[in-house]
Amino acid sequence: MKKIIVVLVTVFAFSFANAQDSGMPKATFSRGDMWLEGGITLTTGDSSDDYFALTPKFGYFLDEKWAVGADFNISSVSYLPNSNNLDKSNSYGIGVFARYYFLNLGNFKAFGEAGLGYNHTKLEYMNGTTNMNNGIKANIDLGINYFFTPKWAATFTLAEVLSYNNANPENGSSTSDLVINVNLFNNIFAQPKFGLLYKW
Repeated sequence: MKKIIVVLVTVFAFSFANAQDSGMPKATFSRGDMWLEGGITLTTGDSSDDYFALTPKFGYFLDEKWAVGADFNISSVSYLPNSNNLDKSNSYGIGVFARYYFLNLGNFKAFGEAGLGYNHTKLEYMNGTTNMNNGIKANIDLGINYFFTPKWAATFTLAEVLSYNNANPENGSSTSDLVINVNLFNNIFAQPKFGLLYKW
């Protein structure tokens, strides 16, 4: 029942917003168009680790449906007292991706995206020691752009269909994690990621 309600609410919201922007110029894609997209995450408080992340992306349209690009991310965490004696961690990553827009409802554009990249993390411990992690990442995501002007859009990453992370620490054994989630309606709005996109 919950799945049906989520689907109905989603369809109603898209239809309502599409009707509201019927007088607004439609955003279109064509070969050679470029865009910048990204988000910022900041968490702080007495009961949570202090966390900051910046995730910019650059994309280039090959035609009206396909785009390719590169992404970069940096993050920093200051940990609360914990059993691992972690104090801080800093990481960065670079990657490439391909995005396909499979649904066009006026200024709503739904897409699937596949990416591959590299991550580096430095862990700092309370005793002054450090550990370096290097690894690769891969992902397949589903998302939506809503263009509130012909050039500006809000971005929502709704579901991570597949994610793979491999870490090779300087001190310790390597690890690999693969998560596949094809039951999308259990998590499609549980924790959407929000960002902004500018197209020119």
